[in-house]
Parts: sequence; structure tokens; C-alpha cells
Amino acid sequence: MREAEEDALLSPIAARSARARPRDVDEPEDPYRTAYERDRDRILHCKAFRRLKHKTQVFLNPEGDHFVTRLTHTLQVAQVGRSIASALALNEPLTEAICLGHDIGHAPFGHTGEDALAPLLEGGWQHAIHGVRIVEVLEPLNLTPEVRDGIRQSSWRNDPPPTTAEGMVCRFADRIAYLAHDAQDAQRAGVLDPADLPAHLIDRFGPPGRAWIAAMLTMVVDASVEAGEVTMRPDDLVAMHELRTWMFEHIYLREEARAQSERGVRVIQDLVGHFRRHPQQIPDAYRLPGSSDLQAAVDYVAGMSDKYAISAHDQRFRPAGLY
Repeated sequence: MREAEEDALLSPIAARSARARPRDVDEPEDPYRTAYERDRDRILHCKAFRRLKHKTQVFLNPEGDHFVTRLTHTLQVAQVGRSIASALALNEPLTEAICLGHDIGHAPFGHTGEDALAPLLEGGWQHAIHGVRIVEVLEPLNLTPEVRDGIRQSSWRNDPPPTTAEGMVCRFADRIAYLAHDAQDAQRAGVLDPADLPAHLIDRFGPPGRAWIAAMLTMVVDASVEAGEVTMRPDDLVAMHELRTWMFEHIYLREEARAQSERGVRVIQDLVGHFRRHPQQIPDAYRLPGSSDLQAAVDYVAGMSDKYAISAHDQRFRPAGLY
């Protein structure tokens, strides 16, 4: 009955649960939950999702209680995504599953972790692609192809775009959420004065925080209704990209942040080198058949929280008797 309601009520561009593509391993249908609801629940209950609570969003290993972590960011992305999906009559559980899983592959120290790991593997390393490796190999959840595609293509760097409208919603929800809450965190940390933001961007989006979310969410919904696909009007998209560029220049890549990033890169690369030399110290869950010692070390270190990585590094690299 619920799948029939989807057919009647959802937009023509929405994914239908009854038409979800087959899982890699066939399994009986759940009597009460749709395919995408099951995927959402599996992501929510997995270990990699729980570790997000101690992973960095912007500020490395923050001390304050109110700074955004990778977990709170993910929950905010899911809420923005569901708001957009609801307004556009898209499949909300599919949107939520993709949004909850989109950052599950992040390494310690946010994008610094990605910078540290990318040179170590042939072909590089990227959190969105590693997220799919987690749900397929390291912690196999047997998710539908639509959800895995949405996780892999959640990064704007990955082409082609997601195959579902719900995957495109996640792309926009991610960017909307992090621009808004990262600006608030920067104010909280004393590194951003809202008066320094370009005036024409404040005129378009309002002050940092909830106004940005409301403005950009509305822009996505209005443009998508007009276009029949999930999008933004070109001038709004240009302005959002300009705001993102400004944030990178003044927040993410400021001098203090670069110094923190260098320390984070050293911690991660030191740990990977250590565990590659001592693979017997890697938990069995990461020492998979066919994985090289390097791949196992990268998988293990990538799964660490910020605090765990710092502690593991201290145990192995702090000079004896230093303190």
C-alpha cells in the first residue's frame, strides 16, 4: 500500500521504492519498511556512522561543546535534504539514506585527512569513494545501488552526477549545510566577523546561519520546480560558489588552519607508515583477503576518530619521557 502511495503522490522524477535496483546479495523484502528505509536504518546503526561524532568538520578536535562535528553536520544535511525532498515530492527515505551516508568515509581531521591519504595510494583517495568501500567491503551493508551511487557521487568533484534526483538533493543539502554552520563555527571561534563578508552576498543570502539555509533551500526548490530537475538558477549557483570560495580563502585555508592541517597530515601519514610496517597490529576487520598491507593500513587509519588518531600517534611517536 505504501509503495502504491509513492506511485500516486511522488513527482515523476522521484525514485520509487518498488523499483529499487537489486541488491548485490538477494534477500527477502521487509514487510513494513521499503528498500530505502532499510538502507537508511542500516547506515544509521553501523559502526562507521557512530564514529562520526568524534570526527572533525572544520576545527580539529574542538574543545567547545557547540562546534559542529562530522556527525552533527551529517544530521543537518539529512534534515535540509528531507526538507527539499518534501517540497519537491521526492523520495524522502532515499534522500535521507544518501545524506546520512554521504560523509561516512571521511578520515580523521576532515579534508586534511583526505589530503594526507590521497598521495599514498595509486589513483588517490577520496572520502566519498571510500564511503562506498565501507558499506560494500569493510562493513558490508548490502545497500541498494541508488544509495551507493548517491554516496559516491555526493562529492561535486565526481562525474557523472548522481543517477537519482534524491542524490542531487544531497549534493545541494551538503553545501547549504556546511556553508551555514561553518560560518557560525568561525564566528564562535572568533575568526569570522560577519561584517567582513562581501555585502552583495549578504544581500542575496542574509546573515550567516539559518537565513542562509532558508534562502539557498528556497532557491533550490523554486529553480527545480521550474526546470523539472534538481538544480539552482545559474546566478544563484554562481553566488553560492562565490560564497564557498570566500569561505575557503578566509576560513578553511587561513594561516592557523594551514598549520593545523600540516600537523594532521603528519599524524595520519606517520600512522599509515607505522601500521604498514606492523600489519599484525591492524584489527582483523581491516585485514581483508586481497588487501595489501598499505591498503589495510589506510583503511584502518581512515576509520579513526580525531581523538583516537591523536592518541595512537602519541603512543607510537611521542619521545619517551617527554611528559
